[in-house]
Amino acid sequence: MATAAPPPGEPDRGADRPRRGGRGTRARRGPWAAGRARVLAARRAAERRFPVLTELTARLLSVNLLDAATRLAAQLFLTAVPFMFVVAAFAPQSVRTHLLDSAQDLFGLDGKAKHQLEELYDPQGGDTDTERQTTGAIGAVVTLLTATASSRAMARVCERAWLLPRAAARLVAWRWLAWIVAWVAVLVLQGPLRDGLGAGPWLGVPLIFAADLAVWWWSQHLLLGARLPWLPLLPGAALTAAAMTALSVTARLYMPPALDRSLATYGPLGSVFTLLSWLVAICVALTFTITAGAVLATEPPLARFLPALPRPPAPACGPADPARPGS
Repeated sequence: MATAAPPPGEPDRGADRPRRGGRGTRARRGPWAAGRARVLAARRAAERRFPVLTELTARLLSVNLLDAATRLAAQLFLTAVPFMFVVAAFAPQSVRTHLLDSAQDLFGLDGKAKHQLEELYDPQGGDTDTERQTTGAIGAVVTLLTATASSRAMARVCERAWLLPRAAARLVAWRWLAWIVAWVAVLVLQGPLRDGLGAGPWLGVPLIFAADLAVWWWSQHLLLGARLPWLPLLPGAALTAAAMTALSVTARLYMPPALDRSLATYGPLGSVFTLLSWLVAICVALTFTITAGAVLATEPPLARFLPALPRPPAPACGPADPARPGS
């Protein structure tokens, strides 16, 4: 289309406008286009050479690692921890002692923080009848039902890791109750296991790893509603057991000085902040290892030795929740 000439006596304003697509513009866009092409080529090469890493990165973005772990930690802190105190109020003294030992080992409690926890549980001289009357049977049932929020949060983590839709509540509600009750039993048994049944840490650490492996293998199968076979869940259980065992050993080194500093600076409230931060770290490890296990089970080379599973849809690289369509 021809451009109309300006009227006589008026300057040609279009002459001063820069032309689009000129050599200068192409020269400026050249380095950016070349850099973008190199990045895309490197990404495609990485996807070909390391499919597990690229799939894991995409899955973690889809799961939204930190957000999911923080919500899980909040549910555990607000619902599961109070349920532990209710159990301690109704349980016999031996069970209370084992719960106390498990809590001390899990969070690496020592010094003042350990003394505060002992006073809270008071396994030796507490007035259990008064505690039971204060809690009441109705309060215990309500606390148990509230604690299932932790089970639901853990189930959402497993469903997002495997890109499964959320299961109907009527089919899995009993599984939420079973999981939280089973974990109380596991915590009671972890105290003697950590001590190696009296033999020491050389036997205690392998026993704790084996127990965590069995518990997290069963937990995934239970919370996913038995929608996946057992064998593909094993990599995630093994990674989670290794992470939990390592964190339990690390807690004994990191937590005592951290708790002492928090207590000296902020008083009893400081220990709450420190324990909650450590609980978030535990939940980050849980979310990462379960997601990594799901990726390993569906990608080579492990996928060749496991039962064939329907390949999940490609996850969106964002905070979208595949377990909740439309959210």
